[in-house]
Amino acid sequence: MAQSPTEEAESPVVAQATAAEALHSPEHWAQLAEVHEEGDQDDGYSVLDPDSAETTASITSSILQYRTIHGRTFHSERGDAQYWAANDEQNSDSLDIGKSSTLERELTFEPNSIDFIHMRYLFGSISDWKELFGEAYKACKPGGWVESCECSPKMESDDGTVKDGSAMNEWGRLFVQGAKRIGRFFTVLEEGIQEKYMHEAGFVDIQVKNIKVPIGGWPKDETLKEAGRFAQLALERDLEGYTCYIASQFLGWSREEISVYCAQLRRELHNGKVHAFYRQKVVFGRKSEAA
Repeated sequence: MAQSPTEEAESPVVAQATAAEALHSPEHWAQLAEVHEEGDQDDGYSVLDPDSAETTASITSSILQYRTIHGRTFHSERGDAQYWAANDEQNSDSLDIGKSSTLERELTFEPNSIDFIHMRYLFGSISDWKELFGEAYKACKPGGWVESCECSPKMESDDGTVKDGSAMNEWGRLFVQGAKRIGRFFTVLEEGIQEKYMHEAGFVDIQVKNIKVPIGGWPKDETLKEAGRFAQLALERDLEGYTCYIASQFLGWSREEISVYCAQLRRELHNGKVHAFYRQKVVFGRKSEAA
C-alpha cells in the first residue's frame, strides 16, 4: 500500500497520475471557448439538458427556503432533516474557527471518551492520515465506532461520455497535481488510505462501502436523479471558489484563465448527454471492547 507523499517519497499513485495525465494548458480552454462562441462546436458538449435549469432552480429554491427562529436562520423543512445548528454567517464563522484550529493539531479530547466519531471530506487537507486515525482511536471509547467518508475529485463515466480533453475530465487532475505541491493529496480513495490507517490504528470489524454519486439529473431512478441534481448544484454554486486557490497558487493560472475553464465546465455540467459521476467511499471501524 502506498504511503502519503512527502518531500522524500512521493505517492506512487500521484506520481503515476502526474506522468500519465498531464494537465492541459489554460490556452486549451480558451480555444474551446472560442469554438463555442463561433457556434461550430460539435463535441457533444453543446446540447444543454432542457430540464437542467428548471430542476436546478427548483432545488435551489426549496433548499434556500430557510426557517427563521429567534432571529437565526435554519435549514428548510424539505425532507425530515432536524439538524440543530444554524446555517447563517454567525454559525459559519464558528465552524471556520473550529476547523482551522483543530484540523492539523493534536486533538484534545479525553482518551476513551467518544462513542462515535464521524469525519468527512478531509481529502486535500490532511498531511498525516496515520496520525489522524491514531488520534481518533485514542479518543474513541472501547466498543465505539469511527466513520470516515471521503470522495474522489475525479469525474468519470461508464459509457465514455466524460471525454478526454474535457473540463470534467480535467477537474480531478487539477486537485491531484495542485495539492501534491504542498504535500497534500486527493487520492484517498485510490490509495485505500481510510481502511489502511484505520487498520493500523487498531480498529476491528472494518467495513467498506463504495458509492457512485451521479452528477446531474441523467439517471432514470428518481432518487439518483435528485442526488445528481444536488451534486450538480453544489458544484455550480461556486466553481471558481473551489478552483481558485489550487489553480492560481500552485498551477499559475490567472483569474481570467480560471473563469474560462469554469465556464467550459458549466457548459458540460448542463449537458444532459454526459453521464458523469464521482466515487465516494465510507469506511467504518470499531474499537475493541478489550482495548
